[in-house]
Amino acid sequence: MRPHLTLDELHALDKATLIAMFVQMAEQMEALKRELAIMAATLAKCQGQLALNSTNSSKPPSSDGLNKPKPKPKSLRQSGKRDSGGQPGHPGKTLCQVAEPDHVEQHGPAPQCDACGLMLHAEVVQVRQVFDLPAQRHEVTEHQLMQAQCPCGKVHRGVFPAGVVAPVQYGPHVLAAAAYLNQHQMLPQQRSAELLGEMCGLPMSAATVQMATQRVQGQVTPVVLAIRQALLDLPVLNADESGLRVNKLLQWLHVACTDTLVWMARHAKRGKEAFDALKLLTQYRGVLVHDGWQPYRDLVCLHALCNAHHLRELLFLAEELKQSWAWEMSDLLRLACHEVNASPEAVLTASRLEHFSGEYTRILDAAEREHPRAPPQPGKRGRPKQTLAANLLRRLREHTQDVWRFASHALVPFTNNAAEQLMRMVKVKLKIAGTFRTEAGADTFCTIRSYLATMVRQGHSAFECLALVLQGQTPQPRFT
Repeated sequence: MRPHLTLDELHALDKATLIAMFVQMAEQMEALKRELAIMAATLAKCQGQLALNSTNSSKPPSSDGLNKPKPKPKSLRQSGKRDSGGQPGHPGKTLCQVAEPDHVEQHGPAPQCDACGLMLHAEVVQVRQVFDLPAQRHEVTEHQLMQAQCPCGKVHRGVFPAGVVAPVQYGPHVLAAAAYLNQHQMLPQQRSAELLGEMCGLPMSAATVQMATQRVQGQVTPVVLAIRQALLDLPVLNADESGLRVNKLLQWLHVACTDTLVWMARHAKRGKEAFDALKLLTQYRGVLVHDGWQPYRDLVCLHALCNAHHLRELLFLAEELKQSWAWEMSDLLRLACHEVNASPEAVLTASRLEHFSGEYTRILDAAEREHPRAPPQPGKRGRPKQTLAANLLRRLREHTQDVWRFASHALVPFTNNAAEQLMRMVKVKLKIAGTFRTEAGADTFCTIRSYLATMVRQGHSAFECLALVLQGQTPQPRFT
């Protein structure tokens, strides 16, 4: 079609030419509509990718970046269900007055009345207590070896206590404090030594802190090996992995745990090669709770998927892409979780399970009609790229039993938080130190962290456990 025809030129054209022109214009408009639809879809996809962050996807917080504002913390719990703060029945940690204080100071009035001069007899009318730390200073215990000589000539000599092996040395509580600060509170070795020096008047070097952690590792290694063996026999196990910088190289921290037992190990690889080398998950035959990563799915065991990941992905589809089915699915999973938690048997009844299964299938059917998978394109190799909704729908459809295993198996949790929460302190360690300088240092951290996390989850004090470890009396966890 010739552009910019005048009105007179259009009047001069015959009917057939005008029809051809309008047909050509209609075809061009349809082509423009298709291009606009592609551009709109591309724009929506780009906007969606920009909106992805650690609160509405499985991306780690470190991927949020430093040059853009951090997303506001967003809990997956629904608002309005409970009041903020501690719930009824929570014991809390508020200071309470004690019946027998260490020191008592009385603050009374003058002994005589300033009006008539009579003597006053004061009594306690109000009590206030102040909790404070006493002045911290180390104690030095001198061990003197005694000997005596019998009139017959034989010499008798005493024996130093076990562990007293040098003219000057640190005691077990000092070394326990050094290991505690370095391995449990994630302070670097030098800062751990400085803290003990400033608070307790006890000068210490970073090398001493390292020595303390190595001694702890040697003592708790058999316990950690026993934890690993015990995990193989448990019916449900949580697993996760995360990046670990070792000598400026990317390696991987692997975690397997329950609510009471924790095992951590380092390996240069992330997937199958690491699983084969560490020889835990490849031998496990119970229910493994994980995030759905394919190497986990390839393991020979039953599977349960982490629904916290699903809720985050559904949140993104609902809030950013305005897909209503995502709200329905999210509400359905939350309701099922609530009913499981409220159930004395920690499972759904057969009728409720059938109800939820029907609703689940209905939502998936409707969502798949609205968001179908892209078909293979002729002449193009490989699988066609799918939308986030299509990928999530496929996972929810193909692994339905794994999504809902928490509702039919009393020991299977709704999420994989038991494993994922262990990664938080590891990331704190990396934020402070940046990297482990050696593989041996990373292995020491994994071993001690496995032991301490296990003991803390079983209600023990990490510091008291370390003190006993360094006295040769390593506390043992419950393995069942």
